[in-house]
Amino acid sequence: MSHRPRKRFGQNFLHDPVIIHKIINAIRPKRSDALLEVGPGQGAITCPLLEAAGKLTVVELDRDLIDPLQARCSTLGELTVHSADALTFDFCAVAGQQMLRVIGNLPYNISTPLLFHLLDQHQCIQDMHFMLQKEVVERMAAAPGCGQYGRLSVMLQQRCRVIPLFTIGSGAFKPPPKVESAFVRLEPYSQPVVQVTNQAAFEALVKQAFSQRRKTLRNALRELLDAEDISRLGIDPAARAESLNIDDFAALANQLHEIRQLQESGDQ
Repeated sequence: MSHRPRKRFGQNFLHDPVIIHKIINAIRPKRSDALLEVGPGQGAITCPLLEAAGKLTVVELDRDLIDPLQARCSTLGELTVHSADALTFDFCAVAGQQMLRVIGNLPYNISTPLLFHLLDQHQCIQDMHFMLQKEVVERMAAAPGCGQYGRLSVMLQQRCRVIPLFTIGSGAFKPPPKVESAFVRLEPYSQPVVQVTNQAAFEALVKQAFSQRRKTLRNALRELLDAEDISRLGIDPAARAESLNIDDFAALANQLHEIRQLQESGDQ
């Protein structure tokens, strides 16, 4: 397949057969799986996935890639192609009664917003396997207290088990990116790991807490909670967001939601 990678789509096509084999082994596709690949590109993992599972759904934004992909996969199984933007795609609509297994070599320029979009549909997803910038995977899996720990870490780990699997050198792609990549598995939890009374309040608080990392909670959250509200939970207002675990963020968010409800009831 001859196709010039397009920078505006963040295209870096996987071609290394050793890495492709490792990826397929990590996913372990079965005939009963509802597989969906984001950004199949030239079909490096599309073809072996389709051959193993017999059917595969793909979402591809670059229309020029679709006809060659369908031709390449025509004898391997049932390929369903959606010419669409994954950032706005309704994944649950294609899941039907099955849980999706989502796979993709995600463009670096949309990886974080796409992960958040998928999180919003986690109820219809069994697991996710992605090739991402290694630095992004490190942030996804980071623990409290380390420099990579941030908003992405908290939001993902609230809903998913994050399992980094292996690194991928830049030479595995054409054109080679300027950074190393990594392959990661995300397993959405069937039950929440923390009790959050209002997801919107949780998301707003985490975003605000990490908006200026060097600020203490007292200063970073002053528009949402005061120092007394924070202390009441046994959390030091002089601490920084990177030192808090997910339970701490849940407690702060639940406090915020309770205060907002009291304010709303007082206004009525």
